[in-house]
Amino acid sequence: LVVLLILLGLFVRSLLSITTRNKKIALQSLRREMNPHFIFNSLNSVNQFISQNNELEANKYLTSYSNLMRNIMENSSKDFIPLSKEVELLKKYLDLEQMRFKDKFDYTIAVDEHLDQDALYVPNMLIQPNLENAIWHGLRYLDTVGLLQLTIALKDGKILVTINDNGIGLQKSEELKTRNQKAHDSLGLKNTQQRIALLNKLYRTTITFGIREKTETEASGTVVELVFPLLDKPVG
Repeated sequence: LVVLLILLGLFVRSLLSITTRNKKIALQSLRREMNPHFIFNSLNSVNQFISQNNELEANKYLTSYSNLMRNIMENSSKDFIPLSKEVELLKKYLDLEQMRFKDKFDYTIAVDEHLDQDALYVPNMLIQPNLENAIWHGLRYLDTVGLLQLTIALKDGKILVTINDNGIGLQKSEELKTRNQKAHDSLGLKNTQQRIALLNKLYRTTITFGIREKTETEASGTVVELVFPLLDKPVG
């Protein structure tokens, strides 16, 4: 009986280990799933600069792009990274998009001073796809310079990430999308939801995600909210 119990314990332990490993592989796969789209758009931008005989801008863009991709690849195997690194990556990404969409938007990043950016850990690149959506499906359609605001605050013992844009909004954006764009949007949203579900199961966290169109009393645009737990040690 003792031997059987030991064998059963070893079997359960092995099964749990395999399940955990499979979830981690799934998370990495979901993160990398969004890369081809980002790479394709970036190469298109380089091609546009070259076609306009703007060699200086093409070289500048390629330098910034390669620097961002190197930073992303360095953290590609990690599910959580320091908040300071995440903010640095997001700033580099937004600078790159500003270079691509000249005179289309400005951005601000505000981080609560009560948050220790080097000591706290957040999900790796979970914020970026939502910034991309705000730019590509909201702000770039404006006739004037738009504004993208990223706020990271401490609220009720958790990290509240708010992405606020004054783009054309969800409804108008949906009307302008092609079939391929709608398919990608669906994939991007599904990817985010799947990653959150896996992170919550794997690390027993309570990450939440919400998106809404602004009301009639507000300016046009969308608001995205992500809530992360306060993690003061690396996981993943």
